[in-house]
Amino acid sequence: MSKLVIVESPAKAKTIKKYLGKDYDVTASMGHIRDLPAAKLSVDVKNDFSPKYSVIKGKEKLVKELKEKVDKSDAVYLATDPDREGEAISWHLATVLGLDLSEKNRVKFNEINENAVKRGLANPEVVDMGLVDAQQARRILDRLVGYRLSPFISQKIRRGLSAGRVQSVAVRLIVDRDDEIAKFNPEEYWTIDAKFAAGRKTFAAALTEDENGKVKIGNEAESNVYMQRLDGAAYSVDSVKKGTRKKQPAPPFITSSMQQEASRKLNFQAQKTMKVAQELYEGINVEGVGVTGLITYMRTDSLRISEEARAAGNAFIAAEFGSKYLPDKPRYFKTRAGAQDGHEAIRPTDVNLTPAKIKASLTADQYKLYNLIWRRYVASLMAACTQETVKAEIKAVKPGDKGFLVFSASGFSVKFDGYTRLYDENLAGEEEEAALPEIKAGDALKLRELKNNRHFTQPPAHFTEASLIKTLEETGVGRPSTYASIVSTIIKREYVKREGKLLLATELGQATTQLLKDHFQKIVNTKFTASMESKLDEIDEGKVNYVDVLREYYGDLENEIAKAKVELQGQKIQLQEDITDIKCEKCGRNMVIKTGRFGKFLACPGYPECKNTKPLIEETNATCPVCGGKVIGKRSHRGYRFYGCSNYPDCNFMTWDKPTGENCPKCGKSLFKGKGGMVHCLNEACGYSFKAPRKNAKKADDADDE
Repeated sequence: MSKLVIVESPAKAKTIKKYLGKDYDVTASMGHIRDLPAAKLSVDVKNDFSPKYSVIKGKEKLVKELKEKVDKSDAVYLATDPDREGEAISWHLATVLGLDLSEKNRVKFNEINENAVKRGLANPEVVDMGLVDAQQARRILDRLVGYRLSPFISQKIRRGLSAGRVQSVAVRLIVDRDDEIAKFNPEEYWTIDAKFAAGRKTFAAALTEDENGKVKIGNEAESNVYMQRLDGAAYSVDSVKKGTRKKQPAPPFITSSMQQEASRKLNFQAQKTMKVAQELYEGINVEGVGVTGLITYMRTDSLRISEEARAAGNAFIAAEFGSKYLPDKPRYFKTRAGAQDGHEAIRPTDVNLTPAKIKASLTADQYKLYNLIWRRYVASLMAACTQETVKAEIKAVKPGDKGFLVFSASGFSVKFDGYTRLYDENLAGEEEEAALPEIKAGDALKLRELKNNRHFTQPPAHFTEASLIKTLEETGVGRPSTYASIVSTIIKREYVKREGKLLLATELGQATTQLLKDHFQKIVNTKFTASMESKLDEIDEGKVNYVDVLREYYGDLENEIAKAKVELQGQKIQLQEDITDIKCEKCGRNMVIKTGRFGKFLACPGYPECKNTKPLIEETNATCPVCGGKVIGKRSHRGYRFYGCSNYPDCNFMTWDKPTGENCPKCGKSLFKGKGGMVHCLNEACGYSFKAPRKNAKKADDADDE
């Protein structure tokens, strides 16, 4: 008997094949096999928004091969990812391959190991049309916005622009934050800080109160009054309060928290985090174990874990650290309201496969992320960290002064390390308070240092990728599967730029957002977009019909477009253009940098009288290895950067590798850096090459040990 299992990726197919016998053939669809064609709207608006799908260009041969496999099989199982997108892929496969949608041929598993795979195959379900309709609604909504709104903003701002239903909201968040920072008016305030000696130890304290209550110092004159009152004062401990506090561990990762921590601790961008997580989920060839999935499904908003996994984790903790490192009763984390809660939290599939055990089988990036996931998960099951806290108040009294001043100091010491033995919260950005020396009420203290310090209130921080994802999650915009693509899309479309870790709005992003705020309030409205996500969840649950949702949204969109066309008739938003020192050879004006469909280019500002344009060339210090001419950077007709000889067309040299600015020690010609960090000489007669050392290697090594 021959059985066919269809998954999305070859890596996943390879892992699952290991667990199934010779009666099973496991093959990959390579993601979606059909979609809405890009050349037109592909949605019949007048016929209940009926989508017009077609096989994705280039996948015709694959579909034919899949049909042949189906014809030869006695049973077919669709084992795509366990989420909306995966459900939609299964539905498309079933439809194109002629499978019966009323049959139980849909297989799901939250982790890829032998037990989970066999359990899933033993309990097949029918394709969940609620999930499919929710995915279709999202896809159609995004197509309607893109194809109806994009031409309008392209006409009013710049040719080739596109608008996105969720991406536009993300850009607005960044634009609004940048505006808030630009308008921020800092306020001055002062603090008075002291260092006291108790025996041989010193500790810090800050002025907090006077005889009238809490102290607030607004300027230097006010601070000087307090400094004068403290000149010659005597200091003594007024009170010491000791206590105990318990610090609970953070919950295991969900998609957003994993992306945020990987950004802060590993310096991973969200797309990289999801790529590496996908590899860990689909399966790694682990020495001594074979091919196995190492983590559960990585697109999730649930903090739930299975009791089976909890029991295995508890057994590991007891064996490795002792039973005292287990809490008195199991700890359950509450999933936030509005979460889909379709899968478990992200955890290792086998807690006994410690990062140290399998490090040799992983790439550097796989190890770093697995190490983070494994430690966070195991720590979430462990006992709390118990700390002994001390808060002291020091009274300052000056002879002749009828009042008094109070300084406060606090600190703690660890009584029981608990989960921090494995996952130190300080690594997550918390500053540790130094323990105070042994002091008691009535003790006299010696003043070692007294300073009045000027400060200013600070504006809110610019968004980073991590903080933007956190805000998207908190406001209900997007879902776990979309956070990474939202960030990459707004950067790719040049609405936002990276500066280090910061995400800053470009002039294009500001102009587009202002237009949308003025004329398409619902498109860039956070609450409205979040409510649409809730509607998608209701479609998923079968509570509302997706056609009704589309009809309501499309009607509002069309009304706003019609109104905006009237209000902006004949108007065009002018973006500031970068003027270069390159002269137009036709009219002598200084050419400007413009951005078109395929990237930046040089154009004459005299348009339409002068229509001269030319490619934007990047000057380099490299010489052509073929003819010795100058190597310059150019853009292809699709906007991709490449490097070629300035003597073209007489010399056809070109490369995608970037000039390093250094010369080959062997032949003296220019060196170029390609993929994988390989630096090489492109002189065919030479062949010199070497692997460039990684930047921040020490920092990366430190991250391995977190």
